[in-house]
Amino acid sequence: MAIRITTLDNGLRVVTDSNDSVETISCGAWLNVGTRHETKEINGIAHMLEHMAFKGTKRRSAVQIAEEIESVGGYLNAYTAREVTAYYARCLKGDLSLAVDLVADILQHSTFDPVEFEREQGVILQEIGQSNDTPDDVVFDYFQETCYPDQPMGWPILGTEDVIRSLTPQNVNAYMQSHYSLHNMVFSAAGNVSHDTLVDLCKQHFTVMPRERALTVVPSRYAGGEFRQEKDLEQVHILLGFEGVPFKDDNYYAMLVYSTLLGGGMSSRLFQEIREKRGLVYTIQANTSSYRDSGIFQIYAGTGEKEVAELVPVMCDELKKTTLDLTDDEIKRAKAQLKAGLMMGLESTSNRCERIANQMLIYGKTLTSESVCQAIDAVDKSHLIKAANTLLKSPPSLTSLGPITHMPTLESVTSYLR
Repeated sequence: MAIRITTLDNGLRVVTDSNDSVETISCGAWLNVGTRHETKEINGIAHMLEHMAFKGTKRRSAVQIAEEIESVGGYLNAYTAREVTAYYARCLKGDLSLAVDLVADILQHSTFDPVEFEREQGVILQEIGQSNDTPDDVVFDYFQETCYPDQPMGWPILGTEDVIRSLTPQNVNAYMQSHYSLHNMVFSAAGNVSHDTLVDLCKQHFTVMPRERALTVVPSRYAGGEFRQEKDLEQVHILLGFEGVPFKDDNYYAMLVYSTLLGGGMSSRLFQEIREKRGLVYTIQANTSSYRDSGIFQIYAGTGEKEVAELVPVMCDELKKTTLDLTDDEIKRAKAQLKAGLMMGLESTSNRCERIANQMLIYGKTLTSESVCQAIDAVDKSHLIKAANTLLKSPPSLTSLGPITHMPTLESVTSYLR
């Protein structure tokens, strides 16, 4: 297995993680463009563009795109995130040329047919409706907006119904032309792939996309606050969060270990105290989300209408306890979980492909699994106590959705944490 990187004359970075013991290849284009690069008037356009890229090019109709990749047993897909949009494929090793051709075609020659556009608007409106009907999904959008009010980092990736209805094919095409460029993109592949072959294919197919586009990025400003919505549900869905750390922060790995220790599995503090000992929840978890200039630490739980009054203070107590009584055994266990998860993920070509692509976008280089494991191992008790204290000093964010009659207020939560 070997990772190689080549930067083409046009600025496109090509990175491969080769492994000739498998028969497949995962590959795709990762762009440094996402929801945070939108304005309020076009919130949701990055996700709309991701959908429309599959709806026909100058050479292929939407059905031809689907049929060509599936005729060789492969698949083609995409996703939009707050800072990244990805278009990726998986295929047998002999079909790499087709996969690169398809990805390059939809990124450079999409036609944004008005009929297809109107149809896809309806699809996305259905997607928004489905999200709104899924409380443990939409509550995360409310939470993100609570953490980052009145700024792109807090806007929903799917956008809003009014904005989606207002968009036109011309809007989406203009957004693509002004935001997608070779300098803002990495083409990544993992599996049974020849690096030199992929470089030649990228030279051949990526000839039309602009070399460089300057992106306007509004700096993230974590604020904290509260969002509450009464809704006729069986459970109260709760998110309690704090300001986290960016990817390149010195405390990044400490925050990962801390989130795992607190709520990353069945042996975690929150799971043991709140589910196993008290039976207050079915689901409770803690995790940390990092961005290029900010981050969020969050705890999610779903509980009953009456149980919420007991749950929230216990959550706060467990947070405070971690500044006082961390044990060597639980620290060791959290580190082992993180490292095992990393190594297990490396058995998937899709995970490897995405991993090196994101690392190139964030750090400008790839990180070895050994160096990541070393960084995790270097975290000690003092780092974790510092992480816990840092979180407790930041303004909390509290979001609740459901039968919230007994839900404590933000003021109460703040007092619990002090």
